[in-house]
Amino acid sequence: MENVIVYTSTNCPHCRQVKSFLSDKGVAYEERNIEQNEEYAQQVWDMGMRAVPITVIGDMKIVGMNKTKFDKALAATE
Repeated sequence: MENVIVYTSTNCPHCRQVKSFLSDKGVAYEERNIEQNEEYAQQVWDMGMRAVPITVIGDMKIVGMNKTKFDKALAATE
C-alpha cells in the first residue's frame, strides 16, 4: 500500500468523514492540517487546489468525500 496523505483543516466535517472512512477500511494515512502548518497549505496551493479535504493515494488526488473514487484508488494500490 502506498502512502496515503489527507490534507485537512481543523473544523472540517468532510475531513472527519474521510478520516473515519479510511480508518474503517484499515488504511493508515498521514494527516496534514493546512491550518497548523504553512508548508502543507502551500502544498495544497501548489496542486492547484483551494479546498480540503484532499486525499492523495499514489498518483490520485481525491477532493472531498467520494467513496467510489476512494475504493477505486485503494484497489489500484493493493
